[in-house]
Amino acid sequence: MLNGSNFPEWKDSLIIALALMGHDLALREDCPTITDSSTDQDHSKVERWEASNLMCLMLIKHSIPSVFRGYVSDEVILAKKYPDVLEKSFAKNDKAETITLLAELLSMRYKDTGNIREYILKISNIQSKLKALGLPLADDVLVCFVLISVPGQFTQFNVSYNCQKDKWNLNELIAHCVQEEDKLMKEKTESALVATTSKGKSPKFRMKKKTADSCHDLGQTLQKNI
Repeated sequence: MLNGSNFPEWKDSLIIALALMGHDLALREDCPTITDSSTDQDHSKVERWEASNLMCLMLIKHSIPSVFRGYVSDEVILAKKYPDVLEKSFAKNDKAETITLLAELLSMRYKDTGNIREYILKISNIQSKLKALGLPLADDVLVCFVLISVPGQFTQFNVSYNCQKDKWNLNELIAHCVQEEDKLMKEKTESALVATTSKGKSPKFRMKKKTADSCHDLGQTLQKNI
């Protein structure tokens, strides 16, 4: 149902539903023109189109709360125009939406959740919305933004990128970042395993190891003196 804030989603769902039901003819084509020389086949096409238009109008109005139906004049009898008239009533303020998207973009920081691909795709989605609003952002700008919004674990990765002459597009950035994150997570797991293993050793074992190390160092010192 249309609720005033979901117009794009409502329109997409409506078109898909009508297409799946086979009633979208009136949305895709204009009404055929009938002349004195029109054949029975031409009249049949008009009848199919009119039936489609009627069905579309019925389903459109059925998916709109009665309080919204007053936005569209009863003179609008073309299903194709009905959503366009509604859209004007629910049009968003482009300036306000642009500011909102930019604020969201500037506040984004990767929280090291193990899914950097999804994080970059969210940024790419904001880029697409800003482009539709007349504010395109180049890929290299988005790449730089991603690199400064990732945590300190990626410092060496950033240094490596800055030393390169070539620039990455978003797809290349995703591939490299995913590879780097996998490497960092593997190193983190190995470090945790080593720490756990070390803690698991008994005090007696650690004392023996310390004594053995001391004896080894002493032996090397004696050999040098000899």
